[in-house]
Amino acid sequence: MIVAEQKPFAEIAGFVADCNKILVAGCLGCVAVCLAGGEKETEILAAALRMHRRLQGKPLETVTYTATRQCDPEYVDAMADLVKDVDAVVSLACGVGVQYIAERYPDKWVVPALNTRFAGGSVAQGVWEERCGLCGECILHKTGGICPIIRCSKSLLNGPCGGSQYGKCEISKDVPCAWQLIYDRMKALGRLEWLLEYQPPKDWSKSRDGGPRKAVREDATI
Repeated sequence: MIVAEQKPFAEIAGFVADCNKILVAGCLGCVAVCLAGGEKETEILAAALRMHRRLQGKPLETVTYTATRQCDPEYVDAMADLVKDVDAVVSLACGVGVQYIAERYPDKWVVPALNTRFAGGSVAQGVWEERCGLCGECILHKTGGICPIIRCSKSLLNGPCGGSQYGKCEISKDVPCAWQLIYDRMKALGRLEWLLEYQPPKDWSKSRDGGPRKAVREDATI
C-alpha cells in the first residue's frame, strides 16, 4: 500500500490562511490504513483548523468528505457539489489523489495535507516499512521474495557490497544486509544456485526515471 504521513499542522494551516471556507477531503484507501487520511483523521483536521482560526479571530467554515478512493475519477466526481462552494480543497490522500482533484477542479486551490512516503506494509501496530520501489521489473522470484532495490541501501543486484559485516548494512547496525537475508532465504529454500545467475544492468526506463508510466488492461478498457 501507499504509506503517507500528515504534514505539520502549521504548514497545512498556512496553505489556507486566506480562505473562508474549505473542503477537507479524506480517502478510505491506503492512507486510511496507515492512519493518515481516513474519515477520523479528516474530521480531526477539520476541527483543528476551525479551532486554530477561531483563536486567530478569523473564523473558518469547513465541510468534509471522505472518498472511497481519491485516485478514481468516479469518486472525485462525487465531490462536485461540495467543491463548488469552497475556496480550497485540503486533500488527505497520497499525491495521486491531490493531482486527481486538481485536474478535475482546475479552478480550485487544492493542497496536500499529507507527505507521501513509500509503498510498504505493516510490520507492527503503528509501524510501516518500505518494501517496494515500484521499479516496473520485479525479480523477487530470484531473491527469495526480498527486494534488493529497496532493502539493499545501494540497490545492488548481484550480491552484497564490501561494507556488509556480520549480516548488517554499513549504514547502521540496526539495518540488516538485504543480501544476507536473500542468501539465507534462498539457502533455506534449496535454491542457492539461482544466485549464481548474473543479473544484467537494470532497465530503469521501466521505472519512474523513464517518465510517467501507464498500465493498460485490454480486458478492462471500454
